Amino acid sequence: MSALTLVSEHACYGGVQRFYKHDATEVRGPMKFSAYIPPQARTGNVPVLFFLSGLTCTDETFPVKSHAQQLAAELGLMLIAPDTSPREPRLPGDADSWDFGYSAGFYVDATVAPWSQYYRMYSYVTNELPELVAANLPVQPGATGIFGHSMGGHGALVCALRNPDRYKSVSAFAPIAAPMQCPWGKKAFTNYLGSDTQSWRDYDASELVARRPFPGPILVDQGSNDQFLVEQLLPEKFSAAAAKSGQVLNLRMQPGYDHGYYFIQTFMADHLRHHAKQLKS
Repeated sequence: MSALTLVSEHACYGGVQRFYKHDATEVRGPMKFSAYIPPQARTGNVPVLFFLSGLTCTDETFPVKSHAQQLAAELGLMLIAPDTSPREPRLPGDADSWDFGYSAGFYVDATVAPWSQYYRMYSYVTNELPELVAANLPVQPGATGIFGHSMGGHGALVCALRNPDRYKSVSAFAPIAAPMQCPWGKKAFTNYLGSDTQSWRDYDASELVARRPFPGPILVDQGSNDQFLVEQLLPEKFSAAAAKSGQVLNLRMQPGYDHGYYFIQTFMADHLRHHAKQLKS
């Protein structure tokens, strides 16, 4: 397992906000992630909550913009937010469009060259990063949750639905809820996974939840004024699939809210409490 390098550390609500980097095996290059460690971690292990960010974001987006640390300190939750894609080595065409490649790993394990060598964000998020965090930080075994926004909301739902043994809680802000049926998803899946759409089903939350529900309740918040709602996000597809399998889902349409971090800030406390309730039960 690779060693962690501490990039920076900042006192925050009685705990510390840290930024780390390490050499990642899954993506064959350097990766960064942020870690908020609450004050309770000084005297014992604490539950850990992973946040997956959206398109164009980095490991810094969530800790800077979400305003999550104050309540995380009160609840005693560690917050981990990885980068959204590999940054090195650079691949030809990786920055040609904002919704694919650089900053747009889509939390899949690519199977198409050249992406397949490095773009293995699913395995990084579900295996390598949690193992690294558990080996180096005071996390409570068996108390892991996951949530995310947009592309990261897609990632969080997929990771939890495929690994109910690893995650005790899951939620999402404005997730790409049915990627097989929207332009963002079709573009990413075609380039990362190839043209066989059967392989796409393992990375589509609506397909997964229709097959098998997550053991706990799922919370999803979606702004009604989100510019991507109708064409890209499709929460109604996920809701219908959840109903089919009996998934307990709280899908909240929030009037007047858009796709950005003011929306996320507004409902962050509800999500942290949702996870704390599951993780501490």
